Amino acid sequence: MLSTMSAVILCECFARDGLQHEPLFIPTASKHALLERFAAIGFPRIEATSYSNPKRVPQFADASDLLGLLRRRPGVSYKATCANQKAVQRAIADADAGFGANEISLLVSATESHTQKNLKQTRAGQWANIEEMVRMAGRRFRLVGTVSVAFGCPFEGKVDPGLVADDIARFVSMGVKYVALGDTTGMAIPKSVKDLLLKIKAQAPGAVPIAHFHDSRGTGLVNYLAAYEAGVRHFDSSFGGVGGHPAQVQYGGGFTGNVCTEDLVGLFESMSIATGIDLDQLLSTAQYCEQVLGRTLYGRVTRSGLNPLQAPGDQN
Repeated sequence: MLSTMSAVILCECFARDGLQHEPLFIPTASKHALLERFAAIGFPRIEATSYSNPKRVPQFADASDLLGLLRRRPGVSYKATCANQKAVQRAIADADAGFGANEISLLVSATESHTQKNLKQTRAGQWANIEEMVRMAGRRFRLVGTVSVAFGCPFEGKVDPGLVADDIARFVSMGVKYVALGDTTGMAIPKSVKDLLLKIKAQAPGAVPIAHFHDSRGTGLVNYLAAYEAGVRHFDSSFGGVGGHPAQVQYGGGFTGNVCTEDLVGLFESMSIATGIDLDQLLSTAQYCEQVLGRTLYGRVTRSGLNPLQAPGDQN
């Protein structure tokens, strides 16, 4: 997954994790235009949609129609979220029809309460689902495991990092080596980020961690720097910092937004950490996302501009 042209690999999550928070349906044509734009400016991984139950998350009722419109680009992976076996069946059907996602994410929560709230399942039941989903998927897709509430749960509070590391090791034992760590309501701090990553290195040395942190409490960027310093090179973010949980599900005070893509790219690039993203198109893409949603979003550099003291390509 690691590009030879970039120091970090970013996954743009606006079209899935971002839009799941929106109460109004975004037209399929608008979603398609967003995805094409994300690919054009250099994102090697893009969360395209979710094979969620349309009755529960109507925003993604057009998942197959949207994926059928995508123009494939070399080196770009489109991810679809799969919460259960029916979702994987839909992903397989689309793949067999000649389109669809080439990457799917499999979801588990680190606590029973969040599993029940988010997936309507017990942890044991969800792990049984995941085992079958991995078997069903075979080699059709790149598989990405996701552990939600990895740093703290809005219902149960503190989460044992050893348990999270065990979950990561369980994914790796199934052949799922890419695993996203979900800071679902922004409870992580730099120390807890580094401590968890040390446990993962010890208990699941074959894992490739993906940082998926939320900025609910304004700590997203510092936590991403802590993850980078601990060796993580894969990061999820969303233009404008939108998203976090389905519109029908409320926790974390109702605000669990993602780390802003434009701010994260701006920070990395100002530190001479190459992202592979076209900086000339970054802010106009952020503004386009605002146009699609019809409101001002949370990106700072969308308003202030990129750091003028660090020109693209400068080295420390």
